[in-house]
Amino acid sequence: MTEENKISPDNEQNSNAAVTAPEEASQATQQNSIEQRQSEDRRAGSGASFLTSAALVLAVLALLGTAWQSISSRHGYTKLERGLTERLEKFDAANQQSLALAKNSDERSIESAARTSILEEKLGESLDEQESLQTLYEELANNREERLLAEVEQLLIIANQQLQLAGNVKLALLALQTADSRLQQLDSLQVTQLRKSIAQDIQHLQALPLIDIVGMSLKLESLADTIDHLPLVSERHPQSISPVENLQTGQNRWQKLAYEIWQDFKSMIRIERIDRAEPPLLAPDQNFFLRENIKLRLLTARIALLQHDEVTYRKDLEASENWLRAHFDLRELETKNALATIKELSASNIVLDIPDISPSLALVSKYKLSLERTNINAHDSKAAIQTPARGAK
Repeated sequence: MTEENKISPDNEQNSNAAVTAPEEASQATQQNSIEQRQSEDRRAGSGASFLTSAALVLAVLALLGTAWQSISSRHGYTKLERGLTERLEKFDAANQQSLALAKNSDERSIESAARTSILEEKLGESLDEQESLQTLYEELANNREERLLAEVEQLLIIANQQLQLAGNVKLALLALQTADSRLQQLDSLQVTQLRKSIAQDIQHLQALPLIDIVGMSLKLESLADTIDHLPLVSERHPQSISPVENLQTGQNRWQKLAYEIWQDFKSMIRIERIDRAEPPLLAPDQNFFLRENIKLRLLTARIALLQHDEVTYRKDLEASENWLRAHFDLRELETKNALATIKELSASNIVLDIPDISPSLALVSKYKLSLERTNINAHDSKAAIQTPARGAK
């Protein structure tokens, strides 16, 4: 555009050489104006070219910046993608672990739920048992006095049986003392009266002489066992006397033979002294029945001992002693021991003034009956109170 402006004025000067002066003046004016315009155009063109260059530089810089930014952004995207990939992998691993933990937690929760259900069942059973025990405890607490009275009544019955049937003072005394210790847990007027009666019975039993009924019974049993081994007087033989060896040294054979013949002759005849009438001889079967009759007498004496029948007891012991003295060898140690045992048993006193504990039994029965009536009345009143309350509900 600038070269065209430079060529066009030269062509116009060459073509317009014949124009007149006014025209030249006008042309000069126009030329000046054209030159001004051209200078302005030149200035404008230089400014436009500068702007264009600046714009081009800016565009290149912008392009470079955009390229660098795209490259950096792509690198950032790649790095971000790698980071995201690593994070996703970590997340997947963590997710797998969380899934495994969740599975384990589910299994544990199922197990814990099963255990919880079992514990709940056991808790329910324990609560039921606790309620049952509580009910039982309440019943026992309410019936404690009745239970103690029933136990005391049973102890008194045992004491009475031991006194009346067996005459065993020790067991009867022990039963009465046990009953008194049971009554110490109760405190009422009737219990005080009952304990007073039992204390009197205990004093009466302690005042009785001590008789070893069991020991005497065992002696009679042992004596009956030894009857079969006692020797009879009909089975006794004279004691053989062993020859005394008084042969002197130096005797010949004929002297020794004569001495032996003399000793044999002396042993053919024996003389024995008898201090009592000779008992009749008994057959073997009669010997058996004799021993059995003596054992039967000792057995009846033992029964009489337990029944405190002194007449029968002494009569049987006397008959047994007479039979032993009449038919058994009194020189034997076994016979002497049997007679000594019978004498010792005959000298013992078996009769006791046994006290009567029936008043104590009557007091227990009376107190128990009054307590049962009181409990029945209380139960009826409680039921009567509960019935209107249920109707109101």
